[in-house]
Amino acid sequence: MIIVHGSIPIRPERRDQALALAKQMAAASRNEKGCMSYEFYVGLADPDTLMLFQEWESMEALMGHFDTDHMDVFLQQLPDLVSGEIITRRYAVQAVEEEEAVTVEAPEPIIH
Repeated sequence: MIIVHGSIPIRPERRDQALALAKQMAAASRNEKGCMSYEFYVGLADPDTLMLFQEWESMEALMGHFDTDHMDVFLQQLPDLVSGEIITRRYAVQAVEEEEAVTVEAPEPIIH
């Protein structure tokens, strides 16, 4: 699984446009093959920062996402809405198989 996390600082006077664009992008992206989740959140510390969280089944699915029409529209409109540096991070996550899972038992309580 691939997880993408990002933060997008938006211009306060363009906040409504940025939120509308984010909603369109998320809705279109969730319909893509291999997309497990795609969400934007408003930052609690700074309501003019959008937080991005995506989960993809594979790197191939994520790379296909960059070739979509809705990504083109998003990237064309985004520069007019941002107020600073966009930061994104990508993480590759491996699931632990059930046979490999370790069970930890609680120690016996000490009774005095």
